[in-house]
Amino acid sequence: MTTTQIRKRQGGLRGFIKSFHFERTWQNYLMLLIPGIFVFIFSYIPLYGLIIAFQDYNPAMGFWGSEFVGLKWFETAMSLPDFKYIVRNTVTIALGKMIFTQLFSVVFALMLNELRGQFFKRTVQTITYFPHFLSWVIIGGVFTDMLSTKGLINQVITLFGARPIFFLGSNDWFQPTMITLEVWKEFGYGAIIYLAAITSINPELYEAATIDGAGRLRQTWHVTLPGIAVTIIMMITLALGGIMNAGFDQIFVMYNAAVYATGDILDTFIYRQGLIDAQYSLSTAMGLFKSLIGATLLIITNIFATKKFNYRIF
Repeated sequence: MTTTQIRKRQGGLRGFIKSFHFERTWQNYLMLLIPGIFVFIFSYIPLYGLIIAFQDYNPAMGFWGSEFVGLKWFETAMSLPDFKYIVRNTVTIALGKMIFTQLFSVVFALMLNELRGQFFKRTVQTITYFPHFLSWVIIGGVFTDMLSTKGLINQVITLFGARPIFFLGSNDWFQPTMITLEVWKEFGYGAIIYLAAITSINPELYEAATIDGAGRLRQTWHVTLPGIAVTIIMMITLALGGIMNAGFDQIFVMYNAAVYATGDILDTFIYRQGLIDAQYSLSTAMGLFKSLIGATLLIITNIFATKKFNYRIF
């Protein structure tokens, strides 16, 4: 390598380092150091444990003493008679939650945007996003009583002459109940993001639409929705990355053996296999399978959004 090439390489490296402006922004990088260390310790170091998925893991022998068995546990997981039903339940519940939560969040944000009374608007918004901050343990305890055959909801149903419905013990009703509760809990909080996106729309666009004779409905269709389209795409793309995550907290608190056929998901199955039956290798393999599917879908949807809508997250 010639002297000129070395100088160019050093200059390029120095230019790259200078682009970070450490002299002026070192405080910002210092603040990022603590969360960076936290993520490294609790998110990256545990990835070392994924080696269990490829071993016949024995806790007494450790990572390096256990026998390496390749893809045996992935094949075992996929050959389980309940595997396809568990995957189907996971995808169905997760898709239902994603679609209806996003839909209700967008519609609710559009409705709130039309309100002119600020006090009433803020009151409604506070009431609707408050459930987001409640634990599923609390919500599960309340709704387990409300949805029982003698609970408040069934008392209302029987007033109209209908028979009580066992929401949490019927395979026909369990999935719709879980999706409905998730939408009720999250749609108000999700609307905050869309409301913020709506406020960034140029008011002159509404003025121009008004001059052209567009009413409130047409302004919403032709101005507001296109203005928040990028935000909607972003939220859907991120949600698709978690398509194999149907909500362990909610399902674990509210499901029971009677609804395993429609309520058992990958996370609850992994919990039982790993922590109750001590099948560490099998549960790790299934967890890795779930993560790989989610990561793949996230990458695919990001590529699709980039090519189709000229928007990318990473």
